[in-house]
Amino acid sequence: MSTSPHRLIIVDDPDDERLGAFRASDRRLSDRVARRDDTGAGLFVAEGDLVVERALDAGCRPTAALVDSERTPEITARLLEHCDVFAAGEALRRRATGFAVVHRIIALFARPARPSATALIDTVDRLVVLEGVDNPVNVGSVVRNAAGLGWDGLVLDHTSADPLARRSLRVAMGTAFSLPHARTSDLPGVLEGARRTRGLVTVALDPSPDALDLDSLRLDTPYALLIGSERNGLSDALRTGADHRVRIPMHAGVDSLNAAAAAAIACYALRR
Repeated sequence: MSTSPHRLIIVDDPDDERLGAFRASDRRLSDRVARRDDTGAGLFVAEGDLVVERALDAGCRPTAALVDSERTPEITARLLEHCDVFAAGEALRRRATGFAVVHRIIALFARPARPSATALIDTVDRLVVLEGVDNPVNVGSVVRNAAGLGWDGLVLDHTSADPLARRSLRVAMGTAFSLPHARTSDLPGVLEGARRTRGLVTVALDPSPDALDLDSLRLDTPYALLIGSERNGLSDALRTGADHRVRIPMHAGVDSLNAAAAAAIACYALRR
């Protein structure tokens, strides 16, 4: 007999008040103040067996979960060690969450603490930096690319999307838990401080024709790859202050790639 204090609870009403948090958007689960809080505040949503498992493996603390009552995922046993788990059929789970497509498991987790941008930069050798990348799908793709190609960390400015947003996590397949990240409202100042204290070299992705071809650059660690928004690119402060500006050679008539695709190519080329 299980000694867990938590229960697997069958629900048959999509309006059950206990399911209210599963209907909440990212912004309701973690407002702007909470997302900027390095100590950990608010909640995040993990969808699917793999993402939930990786969140648990990383030590994240679940607060509730909603699973398929007809095909209960194996990971449910681990969740019951920490929280109650609600179970329902697919139609009810779609109505309860408001999602058109619903995974067999959705779990709510307390947001973990994260390092400050300065503390993170002090401990890594290969860093991806995002400025103004506000699409969570792009952020999730960048996270997965960086983690998969062996980069050490990610720093985002305060306008970039959250790596723990629902869509970011889903695209990243939970690799955000293995790639440390930090946020700052002063990217230029933080990077300049790391240049002075660590000799951090900054490399700005820039489609300008006078930028160096990416393949021609060879670096010693530590270094940071700077990637800006698809609309405006990097700010003048980051672009002109970078040690190197590099471009991915493009076919005639095409000026640039999407931020996530450019990040993948640059992370691969600079992984040496």
